[in-house]
Amino acid sequence: MSDFVIQGFEGFEAHGSRKRKAISGAKVNAVKIFAAIFGILLLCELCVYFFVVPCLDTVEISWSGLSSYSKESMSGVIASCANKKFMNFSSTEAKSLLLSVPGVESVRISKRFPNKVYIHVNERKPVAMTFVSNNGRTVPVEIDKNGVLFYGTAHSSKSDSSLPLISGIPVENIPEGMRIPQKYRALMEQIDSIRSLSQNYFAAVSEIHVIPKEYGNYELILYPIHSQTRILTGRQLKEEDLQYMMVALDVVNALEPNVEEIDLRYGSVTYRTKTEPLHQLTGEFRE
Repeated sequence: MSDFVIQGFEGFEAHGSRKRKAISGAKVNAVKIFAAIFGILLLCELCVYFFVVPCLDTVEISWSGLSSYSKESMSGVIASCANKKFMNFSSTEAKSLLLSVPGVESVRISKRFPNKVYIHVNERKPVAMTFVSNNGRTVPVEIDKNGVLFYGTAHSSKSDSSLPLISGIPVENIPEGMRIPQKYRALMEQIDSIRSLSQNYFAAVSEIHVIPKEYGNYELILYPIHSQTRILTGRQLKEEDLQYMMVALDVVNALEPNVEEIDLRYGSVTYRTKTEPLHQLTGEFRE
């Protein structure tokens, strides 16, 4: 009797073991099937992400660095590229179109799958302005520190009222995007350096007039605001020169009314009135 019970138990245990193995094998097969299905779906998604979307979706452009120009105006510049699919979007063509805008100094473009395009624009920063002739009209243009001429936007003109007016540079009928003559570019760099200072010196100057001289030289005439006196100075324009100019203007006007011109070109201060010849100012008053 006991032998029967033991044999029956062993048979039941063997049967249970086979059943557990069958269930375990079914689970493994189910996991394999699930993994295969997941892998196929992932592969399909990757194919859609890397091939279908770039070939079918129009690019989405994100702009950065714009201040004077709007996203709409810049999108219009690259309209021929902006409506293309991602795979057909040419970064080189878009960059070339944007650099054709005179107010744009540099452009950086990067593409990201599946349809993103990131464009960063560095705009030219004006340091001065002048006037040129355009179709029989005299129009204002801005000049950057490298001497490049470009039309400013209404936004940039309102946001920066400290731009000094430069006159006398031979830029008549020169189209925007062109540079002023080489010998005047040092002046733009000097103005840019002064404008970077905390003191807004050009708020006291209404105009800087350039007088071309022989052998490529030039001199400057500064017209202070709220004064009819003009200041003659050399081609170097530095912070110390503007401080000296203001002190000389105050001293001379205190000594003599109706001063027409103050000359600071030769290390001394001379001035003339409308009715009298040159007078030399003696004494040291440099700050």
